[in-house]
Amino acid sequence: MSERTAVVVGAGIGGVTAAAALGQLGWRVTLLERAPELGEVGAGISVWPNAIKVLDGLGATKYLGDAGIDAIQGGLRRPDGKWLVRVSGAVMEAPMMVHRARLHDAITATFGPTVETRTGVTVARVAQTPYAATVVSEAGEEFTADLVVAADGLRSVVRTALNPAHPGPRYSGYTAFRGISEVDRPDDGGETWGRGYRFGYLPLVDGRVYWYATATAPEQASLAPVTELFQDWHDPIPAIIGKTPPEAVLRNDVYDLALPLPPFVQGRVVLLGDAAHAMTPNLGQGACAAIQDAGVLAEVLERYGDQAVALASYDRIRRAATTKLIRRSRQMGVLGQLSNPFATRSRDAVLTLVGQALRLKRT
Repeated sequence: MSERTAVVVGAGIGGVTAAAALGQLGWRVTLLERAPELGEVGAGISVWPNAIKVLDGLGATKYLGDAGIDAIQGGLRRPDGKWLVRVSGAVMEAPMMVHRARLHDAITATFGPTVETRTGVTVARVAQTPYAATVVSEAGEEFTADLVVAADGLRSVVRTALNPAHPGPRYSGYTAFRGISEVDRPDDGGETWGRGYRFGYLPLVDGRVYWYATATAPEQASLAPVTELFQDWHDPIPAIIGKTPPEAVLRNDVYDLALPLPPFVQGRVVLLGDAAHAMTPNLGQGACAAIQDAGVLAEVLERYGDQAVALASYDRIRRAATTKLIRRSRQMGVLGQLSNPFATRSRDAVLTLVGQALRLKRT
């Protein structure tokens, strides 16, 4: 049997996981990244058990050190600090919290000799025949393989080329700030919901604190610095932001993909991660879903002898699962970003009742 080959477009979390998984199955993989260096930027990332299982299978978790906190001791508060819902490990398992760059490094550390990385390559288009698929760069270089995995993000060139009629990214109505704080760990974290604003924080495995915030705003709107937006919120929020260098605070408008999602598979080309199912960050499942995509893709390719059958299975499994995640995350964002005073009071009253019910359940 001849060696199977794949080209992976995009070396973010999903792309490197796919490259590692296929490489460990014996595929010869060419990983293309448009940036001049392989790596990941960003802040913290929550890795839930569904993704940890895939990372364990690759051997990546051993490069992450301590698995993180054992239980969530947090919940939801109002900006004045009053608890709406308190959550403990008795109710909910905690994720592993790591910096994106550290997770990326852990995955690439599992690359075997059959994975080749090429940086500085910007993909222009993809062509395919019944027998192979070819990625063509802007410089005219061609990469031909049995399979192309498009993990080129929210504004995927490959997805747009394959599905020109799909509307693509949809603006959520709010923008997000993210950062890593050197503040002494105040507690195990949680979220605070205000009127059109949210703030959350969690400890990383390295002892620092990852925080994120959202603000309802028009697309590409000019806003006050995040320190001003949350200066009157309860402790330790001002201190967490204050211990973050201003130049290290990331801001991005939040998008997801319009539904229904386009097919994840067309011929020998597969969509993966944000290219397939970009979602808002409200459930903390975006990167986890990309990691799971890679795990399922490798699993079905190993299980089925026919590549077309395997890819059809991947599309069926992952498109249904991620469509549900997009809807749930979108709904959570709408609830969290409520700004009408009556609506927010009603929301907070319901959340308070939920918190009381959880406390009664534990007694």
